[in-house]
Amino acid sequence: MNTKTVKTLTTLCQLACLALVFAWQPVLADALPTVVAPTNGAGAGDFLSSIKGYAKDAGIVLGLILALGALLWIAYHFLYDLSEVRKGKKEMGELIMTGVAGGGVLLIVVFLANAATTVIA
Repeated sequence: MNTKTVKTLTTLCQLACLALVFAWQPVLADALPTVVAPTNGAGAGDFLSSIKGYAKDAGIVLGLILALGALLWIAYHFLYDLSEVRKGKKEMGELIMTGVAGGGVLLIVVFLANAATTVIA
């Protein structure tokens, strides 16, 4: 076979595969689950309001992830100070101060996350 025949057969196979994909597309689309509408601004057939709703939901989730990061960071710092107290490098008063300051920071983070959620929604 010459290269022109091979290229032609390759092109025909590609077109046949493409036609097969398009023929099976409705069957495959019926098997897919329905898309969950965003909690904010889900418009009936309005694509832009749906995108805005998904962006708002993503912002809320991002804020919650940041709040979780703050919680984990403060917990790590508290446990590190606890190990320092057990080694005798720090006093118990410093551990209590770390706990009080960490609790205050967590209250502020939770308040700000709640305020941002109500503003976004």
